[in-house]
Amino acid sequence: MNLHPKKLLVVIAEGALEKSLIRDARQYGAQGYTLSEVRGGGESGDREAAWEADRLIEMKVICDEAVAAKLAQHVLDTYAPHYAVTLFINDVGVFRPQKF
Repeated sequence: MNLHPKKLLVVIAEGALEKSLIRDARQYGAQGYTLSEVRGGGESGDREAAWEADRLIEMKVICDEAVAAKLAQHVLDTYAPHYAVTLFINDVGVFRPQKF
């Protein structure tokens, strides 16, 4: 098996940021993304998506390290001070590097 190293950036954020995060991912060089609605809880309480303002999304972006770093820093600087945002990056191996 021939794996190629990439980064997986995961952003969990308030649903209100969906369109902005999609735009930002493209602007910072991501070839694509996967987006899901999610529920969860933490220090700020539970998010059950019972109403629109309570909705959370999870965006996954597989990309080069430089793209992941720039996008993550932008999200931290722009959205994290004002919205519920969680970010993490993992190392991943992909089979078709041209897609990312």
